[in-house]
Amino acid sequence: ERYVAICMPLRHAELCSTRSTMYCILIIHGLSSVPCIVVLSTFFASASFSLYKQYSSCSVEILILHRWQGHVRSAVHQFYFLIMVIIILFSYVKIMKVAKAASGEDKKSSWKGLRTVILHGFQLLLCLIQLWSPFIESTLLQFDFMLFINVRYSKYVLFNLTPRCLSPLIYGLRDETFFHALKNYEFFGLYKRNV
Repeated sequence: ERYVAICMPLRHAELCSTRSTMYCILIIHGLSSVPCIVVLSTFFASASFSLYKQYSSCSVEILILHRWQGHVRSAVHQFYFLIMVIIILFSYVKIMKVAKAASGEDKKSSWKGLRTVILHGFQLLLCLIQLWSPFIESTLLQFDFMLFINVRYSKYVLFNLTPRCLSPLIYGLRDETFFHALKNYEFFGLYKRNV
């Protein structure tokens, strides 16, 4: 959507209509369900009935019974990672070219646009790193369960919550009213703690 809005502004209303957005959402959900379908189908094809009666931690790693299932899962994640990196690099290189051309000789406007593009790129990088977490988690699960739990929690905060909170926080801090309210709240918060 950002690519269309910046690189094709005259066609934005046509390309980003409600119908095309619904189709895109359905395609995204369909594609994102492929790894789950692969893991579940390989599990159901190879699991014995006694496995369903066992108590275990709730994790996707318990669904991987054979080494080949882990390889299939990692191949799917690596393929997704590669496709997403290509799409993001293509989109953001084009966006940066258009933003630089639109700002012309105005260095301040060019730098502001570049910072926004870098912010969005950083957010997407954090989301992309999440695709590597199954490799880290499966390795940690073999060594130490508590370390696995701690890394899983940290991963959730760092790669799921942070990218979604980063943009509203930065845009909120740019807004003078919000910044002054936050500054006032922090000042009075420190004052109350000291009293």
